[in-house]
Amino acid sequence: MIWKPTAPADHQEVSALQEALQVPSLIAQLLAQRKITTYANAKAFFRPQWEALYDPFLMKDMDLAVARIESAITSKEKIMIYGDYDVDGTTAVALVYSYLNTLAEVVCYIPDRYSEGYGISKKSINTAQAEGISLIISLDCGIKAIDQVAYANSLGIDFIICDHHQPGNQLPSAVAILDPKQADCAYPFDGLCGCGIGFKLVQALMQPQGATQEQLMPYLDLVATAIAADIVPLIDENRILTYFGLQQLHQAPRPGIAYFFKELKNKATVSDLVFKLAPRINAAGRMEHAIKAVDLLTATTSEEVKPLARTIEFNNSERRSKEEKITQEALAQASQSQEAYTTVVFDAHWHKGVIGIVASRLIEQYYRPTVVLTQSGDHWAGSVRSVRGFDVYCALEACQDTLLQFGGHKYAAGLTLETHQLESFKNRFEAFVQAQIKPDQRAPQLIYDLEVVLDQISPKVCRIMAQMAPFGPQNMRPVLVTHQCKDTGGSRAVGQDQAHLRLELTDPSGATFTGIGFNQASHLLAIKSQNPFSICYTVEENHFNNQVSLQLKIKDLRFD
Repeated sequence: MIWKPTAPADHQEVSALQEALQVPSLIAQLLAQRKITTYANAKAFFRPQWEALYDPFLMKDMDLAVARIESAITSKEKIMIYGDYDVDGTTAVALVYSYLNTLAEVVCYIPDRYSEGYGISKKSINTAQAEGISLIISLDCGIKAIDQVAYANSLGIDFIICDHHQPGNQLPSAVAILDPKQADCAYPFDGLCGCGIGFKLVQALMQPQGATQEQLMPYLDLVATAIAADIVPLIDENRILTYFGLQQLHQAPRPGIAYFFKELKNKATVSDLVFKLAPRINAAGRMEHAIKAVDLLTATTSEEVKPLARTIEFNNSERRSKEEKITQEALAQASQSQEAYTTVVFDAHWHKGVIGIVASRLIEQYYRPTVVLTQSGDHWAGSVRSVRGFDVYCALEACQDTLLQFGGHKYAAGLTLETHQLESFKNRFEAFVQAQIKPDQRAPQLIYDLEVVLDQISPKVCRIMAQMAPFGPQNMRPVLVTHQCKDTGGSRAVGQDQAHLRLELTDPSGATFTGIGFNQASHLLAIKSQNPFSICYTVEENHFNNQVSLQLKIKDLRFD
């Protein structure tokens, strides 16, 4: 793993910030690296304000969307709320449904991952026509559904599209398109997720009645969950929404979310949302049908929640089992092309619901742009994952004449292709990546913030670093490096299989710390031999036997 430092902050800015905030230099450096260089910036960062949320009507077409929905409510039209089957889509549908179902007749629709695939399906539009629906609000999808929206229009069905994916050159003929990534959209922040855009729509609908923070807070546990799961930047408006969303989750979460956090001893964090809640919500759509996740998230009593939550727990267990089996098969297949710049593996029997996770597992092993394919009807359907810095969406664009369809982001995408095009796609994808990928994108990088000595890590520094949460993309938990560390005598292997490393260490400053390095016990012999080593780590509180202590969480270790 390559250790790569974050670009250093300007020395004068750091000094001025340290003076203004009266904080240790280490904290001022961390803040300046995050472009927080004034007292006002720091105040907004550490104390997010509700009033700093943007006016939703700054978003292009928001006035048109609100007018069309208000007309539908007045005319007693039937509305379909349509969303993607992942966490962002299902939380968005749950959010907009939670607001509109008291004002109009609304139905929720999530496409079946297997029979309909990603995005707006023709089947859903036919269902809408059969049920007398005249308005469809799509969330987290639709920005490229040109033919589908045209078909809906031909049946007298209007569309409002709420999406955060990159628009193409041509846009669907919808009544309104809410997507801050549109070139002519003046909204100040284009990093919202689909659920975030759904929230801005609800905020706009409520604004004429003077929407208050108290009225809007109940939606934010959903928004925070989607922001965490969709890995959007945790800066600007996303940071404010997540900050208050975590408050809502702690104080009054909806029953469907509360069920999965009932045993949590401390306040929920973004990591809890990512690793505890998001996989369970996703599991419904991976293994069965994502409408169950919407049902869970819109349930109003614990009695409604229990059977839904138990089903989703079963889905998640089943997902884990299939994922482990398919990962082993995919790794065996990938090992046959060790020298390639890409991984493209396929099997007709692999479960479509877990191939995205399997692609991520393959990257952990081989670290190269990866496509995992399985059979879907008469075609191959696949999930694509990329490595840091490499835009896999551009790679798919370069191969698009070998594909039936594709869509997604820089780092994650999906595709469908004819079975006879598989070899052609593999060769084109490999050739493009080989030509475009940079040498430093071919090995995993561990980005760290600062090199420090251990006596700089005081309880005060740790308290301030903890207040830099919520952590996520573009505001990651601070990562530090310390050199010339040595064992103080108590380092040992721990865990059931003795695979983990518990460190007791010091450095030339004389300060001592404990640390935990998961799956790093292989270093123990060299450490016990008093060989000096460097560590790359985060600092976290360790809660054990009602005692709280500081602990280094070792990300990587190397010998000096």
